[in-house]
Amino acid sequence: QVQLVESGGGLVQAGGSLRLSCAASGIMTSTYAMAWYRQAPGKQRELVAQIGSGGGTNYGNSVKERFTISRDNAKNTAYLQMNSLKPEDTAVYYCNVQRAFPRSTYWGQGTQVTVSS
Repeated sequence: QVQLVESGGGLVQAGGSLRLSCAASGIMTSTYAMAWYRQAPGKQRELVAQIGSGGGTNYGNSVKERFTISRDNAKNTAYLQMNSLKPEDTAVYYCNVQRAFPRSTYWGQGTQVTVSS
């Protein structure tokens, strides 16, 4: 059974930093792309950052230069370092892993990030 467990969320003041972790079990993440999405109240879920199995990264426009995604395949874990946080970064952050062949995708349960002004 595949499980993704996020941790590291919480309450932080604007300008502060948080580091999210996503620990996967039941799969070998080395063959998967890993990503972070977020969903704020009343808004659609959006891509925050993605890191491919080869290490290539992609970021949402609103987080470029502030957030950094990384992965440790030996630990089956992805990370999201979030710096210079803004109130508009407040959302539930979800971990996602996916691959094309065979097609599969998995989601974590989410972790709340709240940035106060």
